[in-house]
Amino acid sequence: MTPETIEAYGVRLRLFRPEDAADTAAACADPQTQRFISGLPSPYTEADARWWITEGAPAAWATGGAAYAIADRTSDRLLGGIGLSNPVPTRNQAEIGYWVAPRARGRGVATAATRALADQAFATGTARLELLTGGENVGSQRVALAAGFRHEGVRRDANPTRGGGRHDLLAWVRLADDPTGPTPRLLPDLPDGRLTDGTVTLRPLGPDDADLMYALHTRPEVVANQAPPVPPTRAAVDRRCALSGSAWLTGSIARMLILDAATGDPAGSTGLSYDDAAGEGTVGYALLPAWRGRGYATRTVRLLAGWAFGTVGMARLSATTLTDNTASQRVLERVGFRREGLVRGAVPGLDGARIDDAVYGLLPADLTD
Repeated sequence: MTPETIEAYGVRLRLFRPEDAADTAAACADPQTQRFISGLPSPYTEADARWWITEGAPAAWATGGAAYAIADRTSDRLLGGIGLSNPVPTRNQAEIGYWVAPRARGRGVATAATRALADQAFATGTARLELLTGGENVGSQRVALAAGFRHEGVRRDANPTRGGGRHDLLAWVRLADDPTGPTPRLLPDLPDGRLTDGTVTLRPLGPDDADLMYALHTRPEVVANQAPPVPPTRAAVDRRCALSGSAWLTGSIARMLILDAATGDPAGSTGLSYDDAAGEGTVGYALLPAWRGRGYATRTVRLLAGWAFGTVGMARLSATTLTDNTASQRVLERVGFRREGLVRGAVPGLDGARIDDAVYGLLPADLTD
C-alpha cells in the first residue's frame, strides 16, 4: 500500500487537490515541460489540469500506480508532480516519472521527490524502478544519477513525438538492493565547467556548437584523417552535439570544444572516450586552420591527460593516427605518448579498403610538463 502523504528529503508528496489547478496548468503549459513530456495537451489549460486532478490522477491509483503532487513542506503549495506508472506486478516493477514547475527548478526538488517515492516503493515490495528520459533531457538524466539510478541502455524509437515521428529513450534503473546515494559517474563534470592552462580552454560541447563542428569536420584535411574518410552529414553533426551531454553523463565520451583562453574564440574540438572495464581512455582532436602550428593541440591533449589520470582515475590513455599523419604523431609524442605498434587494416577506408593505424599509449608516469 502506498500512503497518501510522504515526507522526506525536504519535500512533501501528497494527493492533488482542486486548488492545485492553476499551478498545474502553468507548469504543464511551460515550453520545457511540453518539450520533454509527451502526450500533454497543447496548449495546456486549467480545464486540462482539473481533468487530471479529478480523473487522471485517480485513474493512476486505480490501475496500481500512483500520482502525487510535490508540495513545499512549509506552504504546501504545488511544486510539481510525480508518480508511478506501467506497473508489472509479476516482475514487481514500475516506471517513475515527474515534472517540476519552472519556479521550483534548480533547487533539487525533482531529485528529492524521486528519492522519496523510490524509497517508499521499495519499502512496499517494488523490486525494480525504471526512469526513462529523452537523450536531450540532460536535466532529468542528472536527476536519475543523483537519485541512485544507473544507465541501462537505449529504448529505440520508444516515444512518439508531436510531429508524428518517434525518438529514443534512455533507460535508467534502480533496484531495491542498490546502494543508497547518488550513482558514481565514470566521467565527472569539469572543475568550474572547464579545463584551462591559461592559453587553451576546454569546455563541454553543446547543441549550439553544431555550425562550428560541421564546418570543422567537413574540411577535406580533417575528413582525410577520419575513418572512413567520408564527411559527416549535417544531421549527424546536429545529433552528436545535441546528445553530447547525454554521452558525457552515461560515461561513453566527453566531447569538448577547444577555445583560445584569451579571446574565447573556438579553435577546434576534442574528445575523451572511456572503456571502464579496461580503465583506459582514448583521445582525439581536430583544429581549425588558423590555430594549427601554435601548440594548441599539444596543450589540449596534455589538459585532457591530466584530467583523465587525476579526477577521472584512468590508468592508461591511447590514441591512434593514420601512418602518414606525422603532425598528429608529433603532438602525441610531445605529451609523452609512446608508439606501441601498427595495427594493419584497423579501420575502414573507401570502396571496401582497409587502412593501417599507428597506435600510441600513455601511462601516468609518461605525461610530460
